Amino acid sequence: MSDETIRLATMGRILRRRWRLLALLTVLGALVGYGASVLFPPRYTASASVLLPGQWEERALLTQAEIATSSAVVDRAAAALGWTGVSGAALRDRVSAEASDGNIIKISGTAGTPERAQRLSDQVARQFVTFAARIAGDTSDSDAATGPEALRQKVDETDRRITDLANGADPGRTVESVQGRTELEKLRAALQEAMKKLGQADPVANKAGMVVMGPAARPTGQAPPTRAQLIGAGALVFFLLAVVGHLVAARMNRRLHTGPEIAAALGSTLLGTVDVPDERPAHRPEDRGPRARIRRLLGVDTRWDAPAPRTSGTEAGRRIRYRRVCARLRDRLPAPRRLLVVVPDGDEIARRAAGELVAEAKSGPVLRVVDVSVSRPIVPDRDTESGAVVVLSAGSRTAEELAGIAEACADAGHEVAGIVVAGTVRARPARTAGDAPDAAAPALAVRGHARGGCA
Repeated sequence: MSDETIRLATMGRILRRRWRLLALLTVLGALVGYGASVLFPPRYTASASVLLPGQWEERALLTQAEIATSSAVVDRAAAALGWTGVSGAALRDRVSAEASDGNIIKISGTAGTPERAQRLSDQVARQFVTFAARIAGDTSDSDAATGPEALRQKVDETDRRITDLANGADPGRTVESVQGRTELEKLRAALQEAMKKLGQADPVANKAGMVVMGPAARPTGQAPPTRAQLIGAGALVFFLLAVVGHLVAARMNRRLHTGPEIAAALGSTLLGTVDVPDERPAHRPEDRGPRARIRRLLGVDTRWDAPAPRTSGTEAGRRIRYRRVCARLRDRLPAPRRLLVVVPDGDEIARRAAGELVAEAKSGPVLRVVDVSVSRPIVPDRDTESGAVVVLSAGSRTAEELAGIAEACADAGHEVAGIVVAGTVRARPARTAGDAPDAAAPALAVRGHARGGCA
């Protein structure tokens, strides 16, 4: 798994074999999201629009949006609202403004209730219009409007003078008089066009004409993130973290999966691979505590990344594999002797395979199954047995753990005569009454005292 690409089949395997754990973590994430929604009270947002008549550049509109959220405007709005314990600095984080198409400044206010949000946005919009008119010179004591007004008076006076000159000229009697009247009319049109452009570009006239486009609409729903969004986000985050955690753990998995790798780690020869039917293992006394029951309930007592069991052949075919392993083991021994069948503790598949191996024993070396702890491997000293056969399932142990088992065998004076790798298969449907009786093999529960010989 550590070197494989993450495929959809891997995701499906996680969902299929860890759905209980994923469901529990998803519910836990939803509860965390609900708790966050309780800690953060709901918020409501209302918006009011202010129209800026005339022609405005984009940069000027952005400047007006900044003015709408400035401390000068928000402080005045806070004073007008008079909310207890709410200052302008506190409201500044709840007010936002943005320039939209059509010379419109959209002012939004956020508060704990829809009524307060509506009042906040309306009051900020009114204070913005008042403040903008004040700095633009809309009041009577402002000097900013005197320049354009004086210019308009001069233009009107010039227009009247042009009319007088046109009327005093010889009306069409000479070519020179016609040309003079034409030039005067062109001058009059140019002045009128200039005054029109001046009126459109006059900041005083534009800013003085800002209007609030009606009261803000009272919000009917909460501003994001809502309680439902927080609950959904918490559930999704916990679910994704659980899936990513499974993938990271699989990537970091250093357990050996192939027979040659296992044989190299133990420093011996692979005798063969055997199959055991895939079934729920019986619970041992040490697996009956509360923690073990919780692990079984969540489905984490078995590995999720183990490959799906293949369809088994006949029972006779599985027994042939065990007989061939016994034959290879007998050929490697110089003389019949007793051997230990070493099974790593907790490897239920290997324990069942060892039981099948002993069940096939009829003559030759006598086999005795022993469980060896992986964390502190201790193998019985050499007494009546002189050698060991290690039986384990693929993908269950790392190279360091297998090296520890090999060292424990060497310390006890046992040479590792071979390795047997066990895997699970799906049993075929039950045979009919007409099948051969040899197709059924005895199922034995083997403990540390089980003995037998290889045929």
